[in-house]
Amino acid sequence: MFNDLDPLIHSQLRLAIMSILVGVEQAEFVYLKEKTNATAGNLSVQLEKLQQANYISIEKTFKGKYPLTICKITNQGAEAFSKYVKDLQVYLRSN
Repeated sequence: MFNDLDPLIHSQLRLAIMSILVGVEQAEFVYLKEKTNATAGNLSVQLEKLQQANYISIEKTFKGKYPLTICKITNQGAEAFSKYVKDLQVYLRSN
């Protein structure tokens, strides 16, 4: 039996963001932008969606005079990502 894949994580950019964040303690906005090849605007929108779902936390500070946005995966986000991966593996093993 197939479980529904989490539509919030299933989006290509949000999946990329979650995949990066699950493997690091935290990531700066610029790092995520470079790794995902996303535009700043699109990345901001997708980060906001993940934050609203409590999958990630976002901290906005300054590094010297420059704004600094730091993203971290939450426990809830890590659990949702783990479930997503397990559910996807069921799809991949069905053949």
